[in-house]
Amino acid sequence: QIQLVETGGGSVQAGGSLRLSCEVSKSSPSTYSMAWFRQAPGKEREGVASLKTTSGNTDYADSVKGRFTISQDSAKRTVYLQMNGLKPEDTAMYYCAARFGRLLPGFNLLRQDLYTYWGQGTQVTVSS
Repeated sequence: QIQLVETGGGSVQAGGSLRLSCEVSKSSPSTYSMAWFRQAPGKEREGVASLKTTSGNTDYADSVKGRFTISQDSAKRTVYLQMNGLKPEDTAMYYCAARFGRLLPGFNLLRQDLYTYWGQGTQVTVSS
């Protein structure tokens, strides 16, 4: 059974940092890509950062570029989201997602519909 488990959320003041982790269950096949999404109250879920695990290529939403970094530890089957310079508008439930099937080049890996497996979410709250 494929499971994604997120950890690392919490409450911080503006300007602070948090690191989210997403571990993929050991029984799953190798991922093609992983991504972090977030959903704030009353808003639609949006893509934050993606990582093509087969190549290491990353992509970020404009709102987090230069502040967030997605990375992986393949041996631990874990993807991280390092969040620096947090702002109150970063407050949201953060979800990781995994895709195992390959895609032709050119797909925007921040598209939600490309991901089948999702974690349960971890809350990030940034106070001003």
